[in-house]
Amino acid sequence: MISEPTYLAAKVVADQVAAYLEKQAGLHQSETVGYLPDIPIIEALIDTAFWASLRREEGYEPKISLAFAPPDMTGSNLVFLHQQRFTPYNLVKLSPAVVQPGIHLGVWKEDDRLYIWGTTHELPVHCLVLEVVEAGLLVVKHKHHDAMRKFINIAVLKGNQIKVIDNNHWGLTDCPGMLSTLLGFAHRSVANQSENLLVHLALAMRSHGRGALLLVVPKDSTAWLHSIVQPINYLVEPQEVLPVDGGLLQNTDGQDTLRKMVSAVGGYSAIDGATVITQDHRLLAFGAKVARSPHSTPVAQLMITEPIAGSSVQLLDATGIGGTRHLAAAQFVNDQHDSLAMVASQDGTFTVFSWSAKHQMVHGHRIDTLLM
Repeated sequence: MISEPTYLAAKVVADQVAAYLEKQAGLHQSETVGYLPDIPIIEALIDTAFWASLRREEGYEPKISLAFAPPDMTGSNLVFLHQQRFTPYNLVKLSPAVVQPGIHLGVWKEDDRLYIWGTTHELPVHCLVLEVVEAGLLVVKHKHHDAMRKFINIAVLKGNQIKVIDNNHWGLTDCPGMLSTLLGFAHRSVANQSENLLVHLALAMRSHGRGALLLVVPKDSTAWLHSIVQPINYLVEPQEVLPVDGGLLQNTDGQDTLRKMVSAVGGYSAIDGATVITQDHRLLAFGAKVARSPHSTPVAQLMITEPIAGSSVQLLDATGIGGTRHLAAAQFVNDQHDSLAMVASQDGTFTVFSWSAKHQMVHGHRIDTLLM
């Protein structure tokens, strides 16, 4: 029997997750309603995963990704001969099998109980995925209809802190395209594949945990050099290209090549200073030092927003937005209105700085809840 959850956040957020999934299935005219979980199932999934996150397996914190889908609607799966009860104990015992990215424990319902049926690499569109990131930290997400895109986050739960993603974020009309991609609005096109590449670069920047600053500048422009200390130690010659086109992403070899390129640029970003790429994905430099352009004034105030339900706009002095990377990024965008600056902090936060033509100031978009 599916019992009442003892983790309060599961009850608080379950109805919002259920409503979101039904809306997405309807928007994309998907025939997936038959396996979308109802509120009691979502509560049970979150509740069990939360208590599993607090356990240890041979001294290690479990990292678990579970997907609610039947085995006959998934691909590249491994089905257990004997079903396993869906309990915190079994989740923790099986967690080492799904610690690598791209593999999930399959969970399904039979009569009035949930069970673990095996593991899978391929999920149906809009499938609910629940990830245990660390002790007490869960991310509720769903499968995007584009296989190359990151899963779309619905909610982030950390203890009694609940962050529900607001996909009607007020700043969506005046924000970087990568935010639309992370919220699941972008459709397949060369332009949107470009934005998706920035999402993967953001994930690579966060992965090494050292902190990073990436600057995205217009192609065939040298104006950005006015905001960089000269000389630049690590200029790239010849320029390395990160190609994004329909042909590259149509086959596995092309996707693997792109992942390797993204990983390489993510590695360069770990070096102290800024990594610079163009809007058409050419790597120009890394380890560059940002300085205020002689043609501009110091950035004084900027906006900070986060696409979370109930959040509000913050107007902050530049000195109150974070460390030196954040201040450098804000100053760079204040100087170079047609550029983008992406900052990964060592504590896991991630901010994208862009120029708001509507408000005539730098706009910092906190998106770490979307990247988990």
